[in-house]
Amino acid sequence: MNTIYKRSKQIFAPALIAGCITMAGCQKDWLAPEPLSFYNPDVTFNDPAGLRATLVACERNMRLEWYGDAPPMVTESIFSDIAVEGTTDKSGPAQNLNLLITPDAQLNSGDYNKIGWYWLEGFKGIKYANVAISRIDQPTYKNEQEKNEILGAAYFHRAARYYRLTQQFGDVPLILDEVIGPKLDFQSTKREVILQKMKVDLEFAEQWVPAVTDKGTVNKGSVSHLLTKVNLALGLFDDAIKSASNVIDGGTHKLMTTRFGVDASKANRNVIWDLHRPANKALGANTEGLMLVIDRLNIDGNMPDGIQLMRNTVPFWHNNINTPAGNRGTIDTYGIEIDQITTLGRGIGRVRPTYYSQEGVWDDKKDLRHAPGNWTRMEDIVYNNPAIKANDPYYGKNLQLRNAAGALLTIDTIRCWFDWPNYKLFIEDPQRIQPQGGNTDWYVFRLAETYLLRAEAYAWKGDLVKAAADINAVRTRANCSPLAPAKVNIGTVLDERARELYFEEPRKTELTRVAYIFAMTGRPAPNGKTYNMESFSESNYFYDRVMEKSDFYNKGVKTRHADEYTMSPYHVLWPVPQSAIDGNVQGRINQNKGYNGFQNNVPALTSIPQ
Repeated sequence: MNTIYKRSKQIFAPALIAGCITMAGCQKDWLAPEPLSFYNPDVTFNDPAGLRATLVACERNMRLEWYGDAPPMVTESIFSDIAVEGTTDKSGPAQNLNLLITPDAQLNSGDYNKIGWYWLEGFKGIKYANVAISRIDQPTYKNEQEKNEILGAAYFHRAARYYRLTQQFGDVPLILDEVIGPKLDFQSTKREVILQKMKVDLEFAEQWVPAVTDKGTVNKGSVSHLLTKVNLALGLFDDAIKSASNVIDGGTHKLMTTRFGVDASKANRNVIWDLHRPANKALGANTEGLMLVIDRLNIDGNMPDGIQLMRNTVPFWHNNINTPAGNRGTIDTYGIEIDQITTLGRGIGRVRPTYYSQEGVWDDKKDLRHAPGNWTRMEDIVYNNPAIKANDPYYGKNLQLRNAAGALLTIDTIRCWFDWPNYKLFIEDPQRIQPQGGNTDWYVFRLAETYLLRAEAYAWKGDLVKAAADINAVRTRANCSPLAPAKVNIGTVLDERARELYFEEPRKTELTRVAYIFAMTGRPAPNGKTYNMESFSESNYFYDRVMEKSDFYNKGVKTRHADEYTMSPYHVLWPVPQSAIDGNVQGRINQNKGYNGFQNNVPALTSIPQ
């Protein structure tokens, strides 16, 4: 574990490498480096340690997706079937997507959405990786293994960003070299071309990256896992099965099926709880984590505000909820007789789960992931406001949504009343008396997802027996009854992902990937429809699934502020920020169909740019 602490001290190495991409200020230089005056790359990268510093920059860049006051993962979740934006007291957050999601809108703000963040930080991560890739021959190495380990890790980080960008934005610029000076002639490259290049790079990395590395760094399992996603995105199902099997059968990683870690002796807990304790994620005994981001309270370079996960994903339970007698029932004061803020966290309900993810997807009452103690229901909370103790008989009793006459006891059921997976979202926060989620390690890739990716590949091939076996490896660990092969389809795979990977997987990314596969192959979807690439932005499985599963979008649901939840089929892809297009004055970055500017597109490149 000392290696984690040692590496963390290098976390600000990005300042010494390729600088930052900007979307404001000098807009035209959105991919141009901004080296500091004392930075001399010909000296910095003369030894392998200098190039490894660029990988630390990639690791830090990857960590940012889950951390801070309004983590970008919120945006991935609310553009999907599992959740919507729960802020109800103002306009601006991504609820009326038809109105608010435009290329020239605010696309990089905690008060709005983080679409622009994904564009900005995605290309930052590519920039950092390209420094190592372009300068890989500059140092002198002990042997070929040392060189190719660094190159393979850099390939992984570049491929990870391009995998996400191509599912979020479709065709984007393909940049394979370090950008040294101003460059204003970027061109969009076809998504398939980009993914094919990433596949080649990842297959190289798979040969050279070690199976066991420091926690938080690239290992062979994480490379093969990402390669599986790329193979699926390309419709190469046999290749996806092979790369997933390399992880599952490789001997290094195993599903955690027995108790372990800090709470292993607590009889009222279980392995699902253990798996998601912050202190357990990077344990050597935990063989399930493939790729993690590392963040600890007392290490140099940590995130000052922590993950703030509870703030964003826990309901606003401590406000706007009355007792049946008409008094304010709940309060977020700590240290009182019934102190619930310490055990539940102070949430504001940004990530408002749909009925589907709270109830509809759960098909087995024995499922530990939805069991009391792991899953918190509003009725588990009690009225704890000390001011009503003397005169309200409901003090200390469990919450009720309605009184005896059937009237609602909260003015805001969107933000204040929903259930949540406490086992995953509860993060100790010793720096705040009202915990919002502190510093913690977090899974990026986990072996349970590898099983579900292989199950998906088998399902695409029609091998439902093997698909069911992989799904059931995950289900039985959670104490569920096995799923019969006859019940398996791509929809049931997505259901199991929703149960297992809530706020771990980038849900919008994965739904779009699946939508692309249906359009590429023309195979009938679980809803009986078929799709094609020509009309992808008008008709796609992403949109149809969200409409089927979400009880918010296009159902006439409005917030207290009268903002209506809307979505259209073209939201399968996000708009390219207008600032990136406008600053690229000598080339053309294409806009996605459905957004203003699409009419100015030119054919995307169909080969790797030279």
